[in-house]
Amino acid sequence: MATERTFSILKPDATKRNLTGAVNAVIEKAGLRIVGQRRIQMSRAQAEKFYEIHKERPFFGELVEFMTSGPVVVQVLEGENAVARYREVMGATNPANADEGTIRKTFSESVGENTVHGSDSLENAKAEIAQFFQDADIAG
Repeated sequence: MATERTFSILKPDATKRNLTGAVNAVIEKAGLRIVGQRRIQMSRAQAEKFYEIHKERPFFGELVEFMTSGPVVVQVLEGENAVARYREVMGATNPANADEGTIRKTFSESVGENTVHGSDSLENAKAEIAQFFQDADIAG
């Protein structure tokens, strides 16, 4: 098994409800280390760039509005097979379909406000980390 890094965002619904510590506890209990973390207010330009893959989808505008509606916590997570492991820990995009004990099943209120984002591939993780972390030790 390979040690990897992945990218995570605790979305505005999570920070609004002061869930950062609770979500971090689930992440760490799953064997992932938080090696970089910062709380930011995502700009419209950052959100549009981050979600540009969804630009043609009907929910794009609503997604950008949501992600800029309040502070988020961007994170770099590290561990064995971190990308796949974090996706397991997050649970299904729709909290109603997520397994018990996952972040989304435990904390999310809706499919639109589903608490967290996690990279879907190692390649995307590297690009997403680079977008929000310039520190060579974290981004590298």
